[in-house]
Amino acid sequence: MNISKEKTSLIVAGAITGIISVALVLLGNPTNMGFCIACFYRDIAGALSLHSASVVQYARPEIIGLLVGSMLISIISKEFKPRGGSSPVFRFILSFFVMIGALIFLGCPFRMVLRLAGGDLNALVALFGFIAGIIAGSLLLNRGFTLGRSYKQSNVEGGSIGSIFLAILLVLLFIPSLLKFSTSGPGSLHAPIIISLIGGLIVGALAQRNRFCMAGGIRDVFLFRDTTLLTGLIMVFVSALVMNLATGNFMLGFSGQSVSHTNWLWNFLGMALVGYGSVLLGGCPLRQTILAGEGNSDSAMSVLGMLAGAAISHNFGLASSAKGPTVGGKVATILGFSVITIIALMIIRANKKEAIHGN
Repeated sequence: MNISKEKTSLIVAGAITGIISVALVLLGNPTNMGFCIACFYRDIAGALSLHSASVVQYARPEIIGLLVGSMLISIISKEFKPRGGSSPVFRFILSFFVMIGALIFLGCPFRMVLRLAGGDLNALVALFGFIAGIIAGSLLLNRGFTLGRSYKQSNVEGGSIGSIFLAILLVLLFIPSLLKFSTSGPGSLHAPIIISLIGGLIVGALAQRNRFCMAGGIRDVFLFRDTTLLTGLIMVFVSALVMNLATGNFMLGFSGQSVSHTNWLWNFLGMALVGYGSVLLGGCPLRQTILAGEGNSDSAMSVLGMLAGAAISHNFGLASSAKGPTVGGKVATILGFSVITIIALMIIRANKKEAIHGN
């Protein structure tokens, strides 16, 4: 069987990413949370005092590493091409609700795969929801949804989000008193700063070179019958599963899982909202982070939208806990589906009118 060069690269990148993810857990990160883009933005929001949930406050170096790793490798490969202007406000809103959905499930698509590799069957329910959301979003893409074209921008604009997170790293290293730190809960569990940063740098570089995207892999299978991107996602799961089995960190079941709840319906709907918003954005939270590092200011707006979503979730009691989702979180999830659908249909209608008048 011939395997394309692209798939081979994704297999290697996915395997390395899965191994690093479990290694970060062994070195201190919460269980099945070697990487969780949503959880880590939530923790960073807490460290910056954007919310006051004391158990989820830490300036996660992994996120900084992802951004900087993507930026460095894109500069080296001459793929750092600042661009933006493609419906930035809509992108902010979509990302805001993607974060809402992720915190209903308690994890992004990346952590969903890592939770599943650790034996957490709640993540299997969420996977079905994620796929359903991607299919729903893909149907809108087929009907003509697009956020429009982007335009060339300055290097200053393209590097701004990376510079902001580098500043956060410097504060973490040299003026930590300006930040908030959890003394208990998930925010208090973390690998050493330098290890976390190196892990993020490596995964950021690999994700940039291989167009790594959890949502994109499933979207491509549905729309184009192309399994290339899905290969990377599968290898993250396989390598993390092997590592968990080898280190005794595999626990099969629904109950007793770390930083999770067992409400099937809202695990499904939370991750369905993530899939729905991600496919319309053009990438999952990981992909948006990597694109932001490449100089894409539209994805930088997505990063800001996720930070805002995390802050609102914890300031207004929308995020789930081990007890399950809150009433406010359920309402916010339904609102998210409604708002995203209305925005998508409005854009599709406007695009059709423009096409008619253009002809």
